[in-house]
Amino acid sequence: MSDAPGSRWPFSVSVVIPALNEGATIGGVIEQTRVHCPGAEVLVVDDCSRDDTAARAEAAGARVIRRPYTLGSGAGVKTGVRAASGDIIVLIDGDGQHDPADIPRLLDLIGPYDLVIGERDRAGQQNAVRWLGNSALNRIGSYLVGIPMRDLTSGFRAMRRHVMLDFLHLLPNQFSWPTTSALAFAKAGFHVRFEPIAVRKREAGKSSQKLVRNGIRFFLIILRMSTLFSPLRIFFPLFVLVELLAVAAYAWSVATSGRLLHLPPSTVMFFLGGLVLFFFGLISEQVASLRFRSPESWLTVGPARE
Repeated sequence: MSDAPGSRWPFSVSVVIPALNEGATIGGVIEQTRVHCPGAEVLVVDDCSRDDTAARAEAAGARVIRRPYTLGSGAGVKTGVRAASGDIIVLIDGDGQHDPADIPRLLDLIGPYDLVIGERDRAGQQNAVRWLGNSALNRIGSYLVGIPMRDLTSGFRAMRRHVMLDFLHLLPNQFSWPTTSALAFAKAGFHVRFEPIAVRKREAGKSSQKLVRNGIRFFLIILRMSTLFSPLRIFFPLFVLVELLAVAAYAWSVATSGRLLHLPPSTVMFFLGGLVLFFFGLISEQVASLRFRSPESWLTVGPARE
């Protein structure tokens, strides 16, 4: 049971807020969090802010962990999850875009679900380019794990801490931690729920996202997702494509030379290249499956499902 008197949930809660230069908003986020989730531990991981983020967070009643240098939001999440004491972790941004009033709705769904993600609509995305990129990630993620992934990049979520601890080594230190963690839960067979939420406009400061840099990051995230979670779903279609190219090269050779028993170099190259892709994908699939073997902690630690 939660340590808070009169708590509506049969588990303890820690709210983790990674923050970088959010002095203008962090106090209000913490105050509203304490109103809507009384008794929860509130933990702010200050990623070496250049403003008074840490001081304002402490003044608002949060426990603050200060970094000596900036590592990224993913690193802040990992630090917060390790340091938290609650059975359930709620992750929320410190910039005021997420409404702490939605926290109880996410927590109410923990039990039948192991990870509940706040799902934004199109209006909740910063711009059309970001929405298109996130939509593409959602489709690819859904293909890789075989279930609908409607908002992989949302950082507002509630999850079982003991499960998240086993996935921390998979999370990058930068921005793709929401995508990686959501796919990890789904790939391991845990129940994931997307709950619609409203997103406010950023109250202060500016986003650290850049279009060109995000384009490169988007490509790298896709590669990482593919090789980490379901390599064969990517490598097998590539194998089929390359083998079809081998057949096409052979057919072209026969059509132009009339020699049925002659294998042109392009046919041999495509055929062998396809086999390499297939066996590389097969090996990668076996390695990926080992990452999601159910550890003993999933069976013995943490609050039981309702």
